[in-house]
This record gives sequence, structure tokens and C-alpha cells, in this order.
Amino acid sequence: MKKLLMFPILWLALTGCSKSGPEEALARRPEHPAGLIVMDLEAQKHVGLQVAPARLQQLTEYLQVTGTVQPIDTRVSAARPLARGRIQEVPVKVGDRVQKGQALARFDNIEAGELVAQLEAARAELQRLKIQAAAQSRQTERSRKLAEIGAAPQKEYEQADADLQALEESIRSQESVIAGILSRLRRFGALPGNPHDPVVTTVAAPFSGVVIAVTAAPGEVVDSGTELCKVADLAEVWVQAEVYEKDLGRVRVGQEAVITVDTYPEEAFRGKVTFISDVLDPGTRTAKVRCEVPNRSMRLKLDMFATVQVPTTFSRQAIAVTAGAVQQLDGKNVLFIRRAPTQFEKREVGIGKLINGLMEITAGLQPNEPVVVQGAFHLKSILAGAELGEE
Repeated sequence: MKKLLMFPILWLALTGCSKSGPEEALARRPEHPAGLIVMDLEAQKHVGLQVAPARLQQLTEYLQVTGTVQPIDTRVSAARPLARGRIQEVPVKVGDRVQKGQALARFDNIEAGELVAQLEAARAELQRLKIQAAAQSRQTERSRKLAEIGAAPQKEYEQADADLQALEESIRSQESVIAGILSRLRRFGALPGNPHDPVVTTVAAPFSGVVIAVTAAPGEVVDSGTELCKVADLAEVWVQAEVYEKDLGRVRVGQEAVITVDTYPEEAFRGKVTFISDVLDPGTRTAKVRCEVPNRSMRLKLDMFATVQVPTTFSRQAIAVTAGAVQQLDGKNVLFIRRAPTQFEKREVGIGKLINGLMEITAGLQPNEPVVVQGAFHLKSILAGAELGEE
């Protein structure tokens, strides 16, 4: 009798267990409003989910182009001799830093040597004229005294006085010739010496800077048009970039620019756009844009590659979030807003420009709302999986 009673009880127990399958588990899943996702704190930590309040930010769009560091034309000087001569020494080389007045080259100044010889001849002629004038002065004085006592005609005295004045005028003229020769020698940087010795002239740096080219060598014969070397003042430099035709309308003279180079990745150099070319390169359809950049530390080197960021005409305050916070769901742009520590709401939003990794939100979001800025893709996956499960 006991065995008969146990069989129905066992059958009822087995029947009850057979109903606790996937259908019953799905039925026990807690119901949430549409678009609301639940993720416990441990799962949030596992996926690295982060939340930040939406902020009003000043969004400024930057045009980024590449360029190279170049010297400013007006800060480059080509050192040339003032006269014909033969190079004796070039004490500098490319890359040397020089101070104003430092010797760049020395040469045997042939023209200055000729001037020294002319100077000696002019001085000798001046001395001859002075001796002649002294004798004529004595003669004039004697003629005057004889004319006063009637021992000689007045006409003779007048002639002697005229000859003395002519000699004095010749002396003044010769002194002017000597002054002119000395002035030319001073321009050459040469001092009068033995006319038989070569006159060595120094070509000096016109300002402090860096030697960027040397084109002369000892022994070469040069004239006043020969370029010996170039010195550039690199306290300020150009960063010259190539800007595509389609982007030229976004750049204007006077804009500030931010320049970075690979050598100093953590440092930003600030400059200003000073030139936009009126001519396009027909091959690349680009125009040259120059930014003038202070370089007192001399950290920017010539021909360095640089990245130039120029703010465009787009600049306004807007609500913005990181680009990764915006997800695409069913062809719509959505954000996930935290409603509780473990609950997140899907929110459809309007978007604007993507600037420096920030997405402009034009509709659907208010300042200070808590937005999922990292891990939004995981919430999207959970939501998409739940919707597939419902289907």
C-alpha cells in the first residue's frame, strides 16, 4: 500500500521539475522600461565603464597640416667682400653660432692695397704743395714790403699773392683726396700701413646667428659680388606649410597657430600666420602658408618637420562628449545616461561637428547629465541582445 502511494508523489515531483526550464527563467527576468539597461557594479568595473557629466565647452575647430622649419628671409644675410681679393682664411663652418662682428673670412684686399699706394702718393703730393706754399708765402710777404716802399710794382705783389692762394687751394683739394682714400680704406676695414705689404680685410658677421652656408675656400680669388657664406638669425623662424585648395578658406593672416615637432612631443610652440600665398602649386593644388614662430631657445632647427594646427572660423560654445560615448543603434545616434548606480537609459541625440575627439551634441542632452563616456559599446551590446531575445 505504501509503495502505491509513493508513485503519484514521485510523479508530481518530476512533473514540477520539468517546468523549470529556459521559458520559466525568462519569465522570472525582471521587467524594465524600454531602453533601460541594468548592469551591476562588478560588471561595470570589469568592462571599465566610466560616467562623466555633460559640459558646455568652447569648441574650436583646428586645421592640421604639416610643414618645415625655415629661416625668415629678412633675417638671412649673405656675407660678401667689399672689394676684389684672394681668400686667406675661412674660420667658420656650417652650423657654427657666431656673434655680431665675429670674423667670417679674411682676404688679401687687392683694391685696398692699391688704395694704400694711392694714399702714399697723395700724401707725398700734399707735402710738396705745402713746401711750395711756404716758399710762396715768404715770396709774397717780400713783394708786399717792397711794394709798400715803392721798390717793386704793386702788380708783382698781387701776382705773388694770387699764386699763394692757388697753392693753398691745391693743398685743400689734396687733403680732400686723402680723406676720400682713408674713408674707402675704413669701409674695407683696412688701416694704412706699408704700401708693399698685403692689406688683409676681415668680413664680419652683420648680426648674431647661425652659419647656414659656406661657399668660399682659402686661395679663391673673389670680387665684390662673390658670396662667401650665409648667416641666419634663428631667434624667430618660419614654419612653412602646404594647405590644400579646399582648406584655404579656413585660414587667414593673423591667426594664432600651434606648432609641434617629433623631437619635443610634449612641447607646443605658438606662432602667428603671416603669409598665405596667392599662387597654387598646379601639381599638388596647395598654397604655401607661413607661420612666424619665436625661437629664442633655438630648439627649432632648420628643415625640421612640424605639425601646424590653425584654428578655423568655427568656434562656439556647445555641449560636447567624447566621440566614443556616441553609439549607432538602428541608424540613430544614442547616448547612455545613468539613472541609478546600476541602471542606464538609452537616449537618442542630435550630433554636430567632431572636433579634437569631442562630439558636439545639438539636441537631446542637457548640461550636467551623467553620460557614459567609456564602455558605451558594452551597454549597446546588452541592449541589442535583449531586443533580439524579445524577438
